[in-house]
Amino acid sequence: MIVVLFVLVFALIGAPIFAVMAGTAQLAWLTNETEGLRFVRNLAPDVLDERFAGSPILVTVPLFTFIGYLMAESKAPERIVRASDAFLGWLPGGLAIVCIFASAFFTTLTGGSAVTIVAVGALLYPALVKYGYPKDYSLGLVMTGGSLGLLLPPSLPILIYSMVAGIDFTKAFKAGLIPGLLIMVMLSIQAMYIGVTRKIPRTKPSLKEMARALWIIKWEFGLPVLILGSLGIGLAEVDEAAALAACYVLCVELFVHKDITKKDLPRITKNSMALAGALVLIMAMANSLANFMILEDIPGKVFRYVTEELGITEKWRFLIALNVFMYVQGMLMEGISSILVAVPLLIPFASEFHISPFHLAMMFLLNLEIAFMSPPFGQNLFVASFRFNRPMVSLYRLSLPFIGILFLALFIIMYVPKLSTVLVQGDIDAARAKAAENHEPPRDAWMMECAQQDRNNPLPCSDADRKCWGEKGDGLGCDANGVPITEPKEEPQHDDSKGDEPKGDEPGDDSDAIFGDDPAGDKPTGDQPSEDQAVEDIFGDGPKKPDGAAGAPGDGEKKDDEKKDGEKKDEEEELDKIFD
Repeated sequence: MIVVLFVLVFALIGAPIFAVMAGTAQLAWLTNETEGLRFVRNLAPDVLDERFAGSPILVTVPLFTFIGYLMAESKAPERIVRASDAFLGWLPGGLAIVCIFASAFFTTLTGGSAVTIVAVGALLYPALVKYGYPKDYSLGLVMTGGSLGLLLPPSLPILIYSMVAGIDFTKAFKAGLIPGLLIMVMLSIQAMYIGVTRKIPRTKPSLKEMARALWIIKWEFGLPVLILGSLGIGLAEVDEAAALAACYVLCVELFVHKDITKKDLPRITKNSMALAGALVLIMAMANSLANFMILEDIPGKVFRYVTEELGITEKWRFLIALNVFMYVQGMLMEGISSILVAVPLLIPFASEFHISPFHLAMMFLLNLEIAFMSPPFGQNLFVASFRFNRPMVSLYRLSLPFIGILFLALFIIMYVPKLSTVLVQGDIDAARAKAAENHEPPRDAWMMECAQQDRNNPLPCSDADRKCWGEKGDGLGCDANGVPITEPKEEPQHDDSKGDEPKGDEPGDDSDAIFGDDPAGDKPTGDQPSEDQAVEDIFGDGPKKPDGAAGAPGDGEKKDDEKKDGEKKDEEEELDKIFD
């Protein structure tokens, strides 16, 4: 109760989000029911462990923030708009489609919707009104465009989500392509409708202008190629790719385009690092708070309440409740903070219903896009109200048509999970094939197929896998007919006794004579040695041989020793000759 009261009071008085989260985490530990855990030092192990402090995302966030500020201060938005207009301006509603694609492209590079609204929106809003688009539609489109790039690579929210959820960010990039393009296509259809009904004039397509625009934007286009290319071929990790991108943008804007001077760098660096520092603090406190909730089994208690008390036991009902929760918390929190706080809570629920981690990621990020547009606390509403000098209440109504389109896209993505997983299916199949080759459970595939509470011990996702490998994934698998294997296969062993049986007149093993295992009986027959003779052969000097017979084993050994002594003397004589 004290923790909840603290959060409400400090959130209402406008305290920074990292301060609220830090105080919440400290109070949570200090008021723990277990006396041995009532120490503030419990914050540090969860913040400084390898999973957080050693994560490359901590370096990536400041670098991407720096890239965003550099591009917003340069004339990169103008070049992006010109190139988009050259390729898309001839379509019905062409300029509106330009706004959609230019905003999405710029957001993927900067990672922030607010930066996109200020940079790209400030250029396109006057142009849209001038071309004859309705003012309400133009402003609503600019606000929506601010967050369109959240699902497209190399989006910063996807990187942070991947770190928190423990999934491969390169696969998350692939998973976001189809949902991201789906939203852009749906908004483009609306733009075409507006363009046709309002009879907006269109530009004529010109291959010469397209080539010229493509040449102008070549340096900006090289940025995603550098990031995705270095990651794709394994040249760099995510933090190294971010460092390469930051150096690339700095050199291009400072020495090629010369949009930024050396005098601007201290101011840009200061502003970007202030924001990056706040994000890192939020991430640190959110990590500690999430660990406390896991220790207290808060997700499990909430899940039991949802399923037992509210009766939500079917997957489709859970998906609706899940999206309502994600939408509401996205309205109340900043995007990065929302990811850091909510994702650790949602993953245990998603694992119970065997929801794909990539499907969950796309739904979560799309809910963030919608929440940024939604009254009363949507982030894009605040930014647009400040930038275009419009009362915030007046923006509520004009945002509703765009929110409706985004909700329709969310409904499609929610009930067609293949849209989020089809591009990752090849990686899942490869992981299964590798596991089958090594005769082990396909744990890497399970990590990609459904959300896992314990990433160190992934569990089967499908009924077929649970049948073969058991509920805990510790089974023996299935045979070629799909029948579960109940006992491990025994390796065929070579029976050495068969190869050692005497054949014809060959003498048998002396041990048979000693221990009474001679198949012919206990009494020696024919030329077989007696038991006393066998014992003498092993422990004594062996039986006496007649003249002309082969010598005893000891005679051969003596001859070998004499031969070795002779060779040794010859070697010593040769060495004496060399040194003399």
